Amino acid sequence: MAAKKTKRRALVSVSDKTGIVEFCKGLEKLGFEVVSTGGTLKALLDSGVKAISISDVTGFKECLDGRVKTLHPAVHAGLLARRDDVEHMKSLEEMGYNTIDLVAVNLYPFKKTIEKPNVALEEAIENIDIGGPTMLRSAAKNYRDVLVVCEPEDYSEVLDRIASKTDDAMFRLSLSYKVYRHTAAYDSLISGYMQKLLGIEFPEHITFAYDKAQELRYGENPQQSAVFYREPTARRGSLTAAKQLWGKELSYNNINDANGALELLKEFDGMTAVVACKHANPCGVGVGKTVHEAYMRAYESDPVSVFGGILAINGTVDAATATEINKIFIEIVMASDFTPEALEILESKKNIRLLQIDGIADRRDATTYDMKKVYGGLLVQQYDETLIAGEDMSLFDKKAEVETTTLASGKTKTTYGNGVVTARKPTAAEIEAMLFAWRVVKHTKSNAIALATGESTVGIGMGQTNRIWATEQAIAHAGDKAKGAALASDAFFPFDDCVQAAAAAGITAIIQPGGSLRDEDSIKAADKAGIAMVFVGDRHFKH
Repeated sequence: MAAKKTKRRALVSVSDKTGIVEFCKGLEKLGFEVVSTGGTLKALLDSGVKAISISDVTGFKECLDGRVKTLHPAVHAGLLARRDDVEHMKSLEEMGYNTIDLVAVNLYPFKKTIEKPNVALEEAIENIDIGGPTMLRSAAKNYRDVLVVCEPEDYSEVLDRIASKTDDAMFRLSLSYKVYRHTAAYDSLISGYMQKLLGIEFPEHITFAYDKAQELRYGENPQQSAVFYREPTARRGSLTAAKQLWGKELSYNNINDANGALELLKEFDGMTAVVACKHANPCGVGVGKTVHEAYMRAYESDPVSVFGGILAINGTVDAATATEINKIFIEIVMASDFTPEALEILESKKNIRLLQIDGIADRRDATTYDMKKVYGGLLVQQYDETLIAGEDMSLFDKKAEVETTTLASGKTKTTYGNGVVTARKPTAAEIEAMLFAWRVVKHTKSNAIALATGESTVGIGMGQTNRIWATEQAIAHAGDKAKGAALASDAFFPFDDCVQAAAAAGITAIIQPGGSLRDEDSIKAADKAGIAMVFVGDRHFKH
């Protein structure tokens, strides 16, 4: 027969002991008997809570270094028995078990464990909680009869509701929901860790856990509500790792646009670079010996579009640069750091936001995904991490292989490999300019064209429905600066019209993937104009 139960019973077992002593003292005042385990039991007893050991409830000694302590019918029958079911209660009495009316559990610190440098797999495995999620899920399933608490932030409200007898079904359901949300995120973190270890790129079933970073005033437009979520594990050099030093909270569009600037900035390894972005597209990019020099080149690329834009800087902003930035309206400045003088200057503008990002130039973790949500599904892919096929810089010096085949119709078809496809090879200065433009066009919405020198962009055409419009847009933006510049196209030229336009503008070098059925037409047009053109294989569509 079950022992006569005179008090409601609470089972408490936590890794994060924040507020647990005060919570249990509050439960005792409300007439609860507190049952606990291991380190939690010791902490409660040391603080004057009259807790009893789980072993006194189960009659079963903890074993296997504490791996098994709550996995017992005395616990789970006490949690799962429906109080309004006569047979359940009769079975509970026949087994000699009592009901458990409240569970407060949080889980082993798996996240903190795997964030430690070079953590061993064995240590990670030992920090996978088994009993905790099982108790939480049992209590959550029987939420009408059992209060279940997995977040310390809820302790105070739970005590208040018990005291005022307002712990109704909807409140209990809300606590149950938090449990399943919590355990789902926990399991997702574990499966993601193991997936990474096993090198599984695209599993049959995929789950992601994100933590709410902030609520946003609205989404892309004022009629849309929005929230910003971050990955639970830290990503150095990411926007979620930024420290905001000044200004109001970021908006949905701020975050999206700032990420576009950061993505492009990471292409400039070993160079002091400034990227100006507008609507997630680059509008000016410059490199230099100093941040000030790089900024001036980025600004002068397109002084009209940069107004109201976002700056990403992989160096320390000094007073001279801050003074120039303050001459126009800039939404956000992200940088490796700011000098005290620069901060004082920039903070004179009320509406600017200043973000300091450690490791701003760090490349992405190779295990991260690039994702786009579609209605009813999710597109998942690798990030586009390459610059040119095989990262083979010899392509700029070697002639591309040419293959001619005869078709059934009797006509011949000529295909070109990667390398220099024109009679003239590019000069060293042109190669530098082509690579600069290629880095930029990779992060510009397709159809995209970028014009650049070796130091800055001079014109960008983006998001057009045909390539000649993007070319004409870039040339129009560049004006006279197009003369002697290099042109990059994110995908091949379907016709020779883009080369004809480039020749008329005085462009001297072109970099593109190649692969069009009409490549030969573009090559002939380039040769006629004395333009050096290189095929590099990889295209960089960005939609």
